Amino acid sequence: MQKEYGYFELQEMINSGNVWKLEGAYGREAMSALEQGICMLPKESKRDYYGNKIPSRDELKKGSKGTYQNCLSFWNSIINGELDLY
Repeated sequence: MQKEYGYFELQEMINSGNVWKLEGAYGREAMSALEQGICMLPKESKRDYYGNKIPSRDELKKGSKGTYQNCLSFWNSIINGELDLY
């Protein structure tokens, strides 16, 4: 669904950790997508430009922002027509 709605590239940048090393607008977009459940954190922790640790999705409380469960819940809401991205 991320491909269909144009979020696949953002998810790839989050997975690689590169989004945290770009200008602030990219990081803010990534944070917004993580908070909404559009994207999820990768399975491995990363470091940002300043060396701060970005946790993996498995280090977070189940169902919280950035987790697989939160992302799954969001996309199920889209599929079920409960939410609309546009």
